[in-house]
Amino acid sequence: MTTVNEMEIELKEPLIPVEEYLAAGIHIGTQQKSEDMKKFIYRVRGDGLYILDIRETDSRIKIAAKFLNQYEAPNILVVTSRQYGQYPARKFAETIGAMSATGRFIPGLLTNPVLDGYIEPQVVIVTDPIGDAQVINEAVQSGIPVVALCDTNNMTRFVDLVIPTNNKGRKALSMIYFLLTREILRLRGITTALTPEDFEIEL
Repeated sequence: MTTVNEMEIELKEPLIPVEEYLAAGIHIGTQQKSEDMKKFIYRVRGDGLYILDIRETDSRIKIAAKFLNQYEAPNILVVTSRQYGQYPARKFAETIGAMSATGRFIPGLLTNPVLDGYIEPQVVIVTDPIGDAQVINEAVQSGIPVVALCDTNNMTRFVDLVIPTNNKGRKALSMIYFLLTREILRLRGITTALTPEDFEIEL
């Protein structure tokens, strides 16, 4: 196991204590790594799981919040087909005033103006580039920038801003969406009493 001390090196003023990142399992990747994600990998564990560098995750959440804060909230779309991502993504959208599309994504939602429910977001956040591939394709066609939560096995070719994280775990997804929400609110000068638990779906 990686010790907390090892991961604390150079982690300047993290958004939350390192222990909380580790407890949420944000650093636990998959047994596959893509060339694209290699630079975000801290090490490989004895059981073959790739471990993400939480310093990178922390820094990318801060960058993503600043990037997203440039847009009016109603023009931000958060998308997830992942079961554990749906509740935290909706909570994120509801809290900051963004749009959300959770569950099965309707093809053409971003590209077909005659489609009922057609929307024109200015930026899209996806929870997993694999499960949300249709959204990424449509965003690319429409010239919409993509922020994506990317695990060790993801390809990032069409992603404008990568947040390296375990994008499959319930607690990890809750924590990422909580931190993004809190950081965006902080940039707007708003303090919140929300906690990571508020973003966690009941099992």
